[in-house]
Amino acid sequence: MTLKDNMRTPLGRVRGLGSAREGTGHFWTQRLTGVSNLFLTLFFVGFVATYAGRPYVEVAGALSNPVVAVVLLAMMLSIAYHMKLGMQIVIEDYVHGEFAKLIWIGLNIFFAVLIGLASAFALLKLAFGS
Repeated sequence: MTLKDNMRTPLGRVRGLGSAREGTGHFWTQRLTGVSNLFLTLFFVGFVATYAGRPYVEVAGALSNPVVAVVLLAMMLSIAYHMKLGMQIVIEDYVHGEFAKLIWIGLNIFFAVLIGLASAFALLKLAFGS
């Protein structure tokens, strides 16, 4: 018996179940999106503080700047992905029953994609003018 086998519970040894080896990647992805969200959100707060109360035309003109549009788009998509990752952990930890878990994870993915696409559409519509 190896050391790895000694670390498993008796039930785990019988079932042959172990780590899916996905947890570390999920953990680091969530941490990296969290750090990137910090900096991207600081840019967003600065942008909002700068253009608060300004006329629509001036704000739309600022959003048509490619750098501003790309940074804000990255922020929106990163936040949507970070939200999806966080909710996935909550669902996996607290929803019991495989079918219910599958449904909730599917809805979570759908919601994150919907939010990401809607926010990207709104920003791109402003950036390119309508």
